[in-house]
Amino acid sequence: ALARAADQIERSLEILGITGIEDKLQVGVEDAIVKIRQAGIKLWVLTGDKLETAKNIGFSTRVLSSSMEILTLDVADRKTFKDDIETLRMNALQATHN
Repeated sequence: ALARAADQIERSLEILGITGIEDKLQVGVEDAIVKIRQAGIKLWVLTGDKLETAKNIGFSTRVLSSSMEILTLDVADRKTFKDDIETLRMNALQATHN
């Protein structure tokens, strides 16, 4: 019934605007991340966010900076997953030793 009503109502609509929601970090998190990095502690982030979202959050919280080599794993093909993981692991090891 709801789908039928929506089908009748949602015709010839013109979108006038859009909105987005940004999750805010708790107070002090950004400063804590900066201090962790200044102390030489390696900080790794694993997220299920879309790549662009994750990067935006990383830069806004200063977990990421433009001087970093950023390694990403985006596995669209399950057949190459193992090889993709190994390549990323080797790149991460090289970056750690540089």
